[in-house]
Amino acid sequence: MKLAREFYARDTREVARDLLGKVLVHCDGGVRRAARIVETEAYHGPDDRASHARFGPTRRAAIMFGPPGVAYVYLIYGTSHCMNVVTGGEGFPSAVLLRAGEPVEGCLHSTRGPGNLCRALAIRREHDNGRELTGDDLFVLDAPPPAEPIIAARRVNVDYAGPWAERPWRFALEGNAFVSRAPGAWRRVRRVRR
Repeated sequence: MKLAREFYARDTREVARDLLGKVLVHCDGGVRRAARIVETEAYHGPDDRASHARFGPTRRAAIMFGPPGVAYVYLIYGTSHCMNVVTGGEGFPSAVLLRAGEPVEGCLHSTRGPGNLCRALAIRREHDNGRELTGDDLFVLDAPPPAEPIIAARRVNVDYAGPWAERPWRFALEGNAFVSRAPGAWRRVRRVRR
């Protein structure tokens, strides 16, 4: 069963944890591509200095201020697409970056890292940014809670955000082979209660 909009209309940090173990599906020209979500990262509100929303509803980040349950897909470094799911209440900018997945079906590429995950599932800004996640082309399937413990650590590649970079808002399934392995990313890890 697809996750309903209500699933996303909650605190982004809760959604980030609860997305672990769910299955991201993209129907690409009649081909179904899917990966089990094993790593996420939360970006919470206009004060989060690591968030794209820190500059307000710019052309790029305006989607984060909209309704929950929508894909926010952007291009990073001019080469890689990254997918977020918009969360929380409309007007409060928050989103969860999908950082890594475990291949399930039809993956074209490695699924470790946000750019690779989008490449593997053929998710692109041009046709997927702003897409409702309750539709038939791009959605997240519900799944039982994961057996693996959930761990949390600091977010990566956001050192410019100062103390906001240290927030333990990066979540992953402990021991999963498809979690990204950025240098030092998992130095200070803590287990999260379910």
